[in-house]
Amino acid sequence: MHAIYPFFQWADGSLVGATVRNSRFWFPVLELFHLFALTILLGATVLLSLRLLGVVMRKQPLPELAHELAPWMAGAITMVLASGIPMFFSGALRYYDNTSFRVKMVFLFCALTFHFAYFRRIVRQDESRLSPVATKLAAIGALVLWFGVGLAGRGIGFVG
Repeated sequence: MHAIYPFFQWADGSLVGATVRNSRFWFPVLELFHLFALTILLGATVLLSLRLLGVVMRKQPLPELAHELAPWMAGAITMVLASGIPMFFSGALRYYDNTSFRVKMVFLFCALTFHFAYFRRIVRQDESRLSPVATKLAAIGALVLWFGVGLAGRGIGFVG
C-alpha cells in the first residue's frame, strides 16, 4: 500500500485539494451533488433490481425500463465521480489510513465493473432470453455493491 502513498500526497497538495479544503463553500457543495447523485443512482438501481426480481412493474418490459433509466444512471455515475474526486483530493492524506475509504474504493471498483460488464447487459435483454439465476445475480449483485459503496462512504467520517 505504501507504493500509492506518493499519489495521496500529490492529490492532497494539489491546487484542487487545497482549494476545496480551504473553502467553506466547495466541500459542502460537492458533497451535496455527490449525495444527490448517489441517491438517483441507488433509486434507479433499486427500481431495476426489483423489476428483475419480479417485485414491481411486471408488465413494463425490462429493456424499455432500462432504456428510460439509462441516462439517469449514466448522469448519476458521472456526477458521483466528478464530485467525489475533488472531495478525495481535499483530504487524501486523511483517507490514506481510513479503512472505510479503502472499503468504499473496493466496492466502487467492483460496482462499476459489475455495472458496465454485467448489469447493463442483463437489463437490456428480453427477459425470455434470461435465466432466473442471471436476473437474480444481476439484481442482488447491483444492490449489494452500490449500497456497499454508500454505506462504506458514510463510514468514512465516523468509523475510520
